[in-house]
Amino acid sequence: MNRSTLSLIAAAVALAAVTGFAAVTAPGGDSVKADAKGPARLPVERSSLLCPAPSLSDLAETTYTTYTPKGSGDAGAKAGTAGSAVLKPAVTPLTDGAPAKSTDKADKDKDKKGKKGKTPEKPDPNKAVVTLKEPGKPASATADGSDAPALAGSADGPLAPGWAAQQTTVVSAGDTRAVLGARCTEPDTDFWFPGSSTAKTRQDYVHLTNPDDTAAVADIELFGKDGVIKSEVGEGITVPAKSSVPVLLSTLTSAAADDLTVHVTTRSGRVGAVVQASDAKAGADWLSASADPAASQVLPGIPGDATDVRLVVYAKGADDADLKVRLAGAGGSFTPAGLDTVHVKSGMTASFDLKNVTRGEAGSLLLTPTSDGGKTPIVAALRVVRGTGDKQETAYIPATAPVGDRSTAADNRAKGSTLAFTAPTAAATVKVTASPGTEGGEPQTKTYTVKAGTTLAVEPPVPSGLKGSYALTVQTQPGSGPVYASRTLALPQDGIPMFTVQTLPDDKGTVAVPAAKQDLSVLDD
Repeated sequence: MNRSTLSLIAAAVALAAVTGFAAVTAPGGDSVKADAKGPARLPVERSSLLCPAPSLSDLAETTYTTYTPKGSGDAGAKAGTAGSAVLKPAVTPLTDGAPAKSTDKADKDKDKKGKKGKTPEKPDPNKAVVTLKEPGKPASATADGSDAPALAGSADGPLAPGWAAQQTTVVSAGDTRAVLGARCTEPDTDFWFPGSSTAKTRQDYVHLTNPDDTAAVADIELFGKDGVIKSEVGEGITVPAKSSVPVLLSTLTSAAADDLTVHVTTRSGRVGAVVQASDAKAGADWLSASADPAASQVLPGIPGDATDVRLVVYAKGADDADLKVRLAGAGGSFTPAGLDTVHVKSGMTASFDLKNVTRGEAGSLLLTPTSDGGKTPIVAALRVVRGTGDKQETAYIPATAPVGDRSTAADNRAKGSTLAFTAPTAAATVKVTASPGTEGGEPQTKTYTVKAGTTLAVEPPVPSGLKGSYALTVQTQPGSGPVYASRTLALPQDGIPMFTVQTLPDDKGTVAVPAAKQDLSVLDD
């Protein structure tokens, strides 16, 4: 074995030690050389994803869609490595914080029609729910009712780089009627969820899913407008191996708070974490974690017809945060009325009512420190409402990382998808590829340019001859400025503008291998 191969293995071992699940090699076993410009990038060999249990309603209809774009992992396929990408059930044990079955009248009526008379089958953790067979072609599966499980899975070989999965749930009636969409997430040890609530009209659950063979132990902290909310109940929550545990936030405190920031960390192991936020009057959706705390944040893709928008911010540092708020629209950026600057006290959650800030034109919110506001790290999210009266629907837009090299929204339909791009600092160019459909169709590609300081909202390309659902992959083009993106999926029913929004951060399909000071590939032991 030559020394360059040993160096690559050492780098991979170090990476695995840090992440716990990512691994890299040169496709086909070739040695990789880093040039003077910086470290080489290699496709990951293994990826892990976790999807929460979809819904408590027996009326729920869930679609799981999984996809790996063609690209950096193709060399492995050419070398004869087929790879695999499989999502399997994660068992949900009974816990004090676990949700009860839905008590909606609509669900009870459906029960009377005979759906329930059978004892539901316990999910088989060894049976695949959805399996992806090749890059560039999505796969999907469906599940009905409240017994659909959380999922955990992994991809390896050419299916690992950029592997994405999405679950989309439609609840057509009852108090929990909504479209709930979630990007299945990688396991981690630290998550922030501004925009959660323990208000009387809300039922918010933190879903914790453990992909590993040993138990994980997690802590949940709550931060309100006056700082930390003490709760010993949120400490030391055990998440058994290959299992998912939902925790109702209102069981962690007796305080009813409209706006909270939830902080999930693990003492041991790692989990996937996401919040299911349900409002008695305005539907429900999944609240994904905010981007890591930073002095500036971007929240892309507020729909143009939003009737109410609420910003929730938490300041993590030792100092208060003073922030400039800008809305980037189609023609440029401006300051929303009354929000020249906002002040967020250290260790506290603050909320700001933006009302119908977009006024018919899709936009993105840009948060940056004032000139004398310091560099206090923040996390942020938007609660977005469409519709009025008894026909309201809610979605959430957390702060997100840029698209980077590439990102994918796995589940799109023939109609209803909108992509929103924003380029806060410099003009950006992105290429959007529509995959073949799950049941047929030919891919389509289109390139878009986003002016600096604006938001561009587009109806994305659709595969020709589409059958089934399809994936959209966004790639930042060479020479482009940083671009942030989200995908809105609208599935209106009975006059209710039901929708869900997912942000599109970099898919982490490649990792950097530290550059060697000299090329040792010709030296053999």
